[in-house]
Amino acid sequence: MDNSYSVPIKGVLNKLSIRDMEISGKRVFIRVDFNVPLDENLNITDDRRIRSALPTINYAIDEGAKIILASHLGRPKGKPDKRYSLASVARRLQRLIKKEVKFLPDCTGPETEAAVAKMSNGDIVLLENLRFHTEEDKNDEAFSRKLANLADYYVNDAFGAAHRSHASIVGITKFLPAAAGFLLQKEIEYLQGVTLHPVRPFVAILGGAKVSGKIDVIKNLEKKVDKVIIGGGMAFTFMKAMGYNVGDSLVENDMLPLANEIKDSVTSKGIKFYLPVDCVIAQSIEPGAETKLVTAQEIPNGWKAVDIGPASVKLFSEALESAKTILWNGPMGVFEVDAFSRGTFSIAHAVADAYALTIVGGGDTDLAVSRAGVAESISFISTGGGAALELLEGKELPGLVALTDK
Repeated sequence: MDNSYSVPIKGVLNKLSIRDMEISGKRVFIRVDFNVPLDENLNITDDRRIRSALPTINYAIDEGAKIILASHLGRPKGKPDKRYSLASVARRLQRLIKKEVKFLPDCTGPETEAAVAKMSNGDIVLLENLRFHTEEDKNDEAFSRKLANLADYYVNDAFGAAHRSHASIVGITKFLPAAAGFLLQKEIEYLQGVTLHPVRPFVAILGGAKVSGKIDVIKNLEKKVDKVIIGGGMAFTFMKAMGYNVGDSLVENDMLPLANEIKDSVTSKGIKFYLPVDCVIAQSIEPGAETKLVTAQEIPNGWKAVDIGPASVKLFSEALESAKTILWNGPMGVFEVDAFSRGTFSIAHAVADAYALTIVGGGDTDLAVSRAGVAESISFISTGGGAALELLEGKELPGLVALTDK
C-alpha cells in the first residue's frame, strides 16, 4: 500500500511554462535528460529518465508541435563515440510513446537543418549526443545559436543538467523564448518546496560517503528540519570527531572540527541529531568478505564500517514514525554489495511505509529505493543528483535563472 501523500509542497518558479507558449505548428527544442545507464552491450538498464520526460513530450505532441529533442549521454570528451550514442534511446522512446522518433546523427549541420525543415506537426526527432561537440560544455555562443536556429521555442525539461552552464541549457535561451517543462516544474515544486514550506515534523536523512559533499545541504536544512539522521560513510567522520574509535572506516580528517561545529549547531537549535549505534564491519569492500556486527563506538583497527546495523535501523525507523515530510539523500552503506545492502534497503522500506510526503534525490538513493522495490511508494524521486543537491543547498541553478520570466 502507498502511504505517501501525493500533494507536493509548492516551490516558486516564476518562469514561463510550456503551457504559456502557443506551440501548435511551431518547432519546439526540448532539452531533456536522457543520460541513462547502459550495459556493456549498450542496452538501456534503467529508462526512468526517459519516462520522466513523457508528460512534456506528449503535451507537445497533443498540441501539434514539431518536436526536436536534445540530450547528452555520458562524457564523450567532445567527439563522436558510439558508446555514447543516443540511437538506443531513440528506439526506447519510440516504443514508449508508440510513435516514430527519427534519430538524427548530429545535433547541428546541414543534414540536421534539412531534416527539421521537413517536419510536419506532431513529428519528433532526437538529435545525437550534444556532448559530441566541445562547444556544448563551453557554452559556446555560436554553437548555441546553431541549436536555436532549429526552433521557434525552447523548453528545458532536463532538471538533472540544470546546474550546468552549457550551450543547450543556458546559451540557447539568449536566442529563443525559454520555458520550463513539466518535469522541471515538478522538481522545483518538491525540492524547493520542502526547504521553503515543509509540513512538520520534517526529517532529513543524509548518507553517502563524505561530509564535505553535504556541508551546505546540512547548513541550509538545519534552519528547516526537526530531525537529522546521518548514515553512510559520512557518519564516521562525526563519530571520530566525538572521540570514538572507528577503525579503518572512511573518515575525512580535515573535516573533524567542522563536523563537531555542525553537530553543535544543529543540536543547539533543538533539532534531534541521530548517528548509527551499531554497524556491519568488514576488512574489505568485496563480495564474500567476512563481516561482523559491532557497536558503532567500538570498531576494531583493520576493520571498516560498510552498513548500519539492526539497532540503527530500529532507531532511525522510529525517528521516522511521526514524520510528515521526509527528505532522503545518500545511502546508509555500500549497498551495491548485496551483503552490505540490508541497512539501506531497510531504511528504504521505512521511508516508503511512512505516512508522510517522501522525497528521494541524489547520491544513488534513487537506485537504492528501486533495488529495494519501493520506488512506487515514494512520493517523489528526483532525476537530478548534482542539481538536486545544489537546490537543497539553497543555490540558484543556471538552467532555471536562464528561462524567460513570466
